[in-house]
Amino acid sequence: MGRSRFKFFEQHYPYFVTSTINEGIPLFSDPLIAEILLASLEHLQKEQRVKLYGYVIMENHLHMVIESKEASIVLKSFKSFTAKMIIESLKERGRALYLKKLRFHKKAHKTQSEYQVWQEGCHPKQINSPSKMIACLEYIHNNPVKAGFVEDIRHWRYSSAKNYMNEAGIISVSLFEG
Repeated sequence: MGRSRFKFFEQHYPYFVTSTINEGIPLFSDPLIAEILLASLEHLQKEQRVKLYGYVIMENHLHMVIESKEASIVLKSFKSFTAKMIIESLKERGRALYLKKLRFHKKAHKTQSEYQVWQEGCHPKQINSPSKMIACLEYIHNNPVKAGFVEDIRHWRYSSAKNYMNEAGIISVSLFEG
């Protein structure tokens, strides 16, 4: 992905990935923007392009555990599509300050677009054991607690934590049963 030195080497393993908004702008605190991510993740699952084991959407970044035979291509497509949808949403709703920030912080080599939503890369970390999977899912689900947003992991709306507690999550995930 992009200029990242991190790569997906063995596609038959799941990967822990993090995607961050450029300059840490808290775009995902806007529920309509978070909905764009959720709808896109659902679409990727329905098209069977990705197996989503877990996720959390924070104010300015997204953590996921995914598995895909074409993970790099899928994530590049996901980030490109969601960036376009986010920009469109911000424009439609007159969110000029966010647009101004996304334009100002755009890297010089990003010449195809007026704005830059996502930082380059996703820093994939291969998950090659059940213990690593459990640790990654726990990290993801505890992220909002660690940040001080909630006291109980099930109270964070934009997370797969409820899915793992036999409760209805906001979107479905492929439960890891290691």
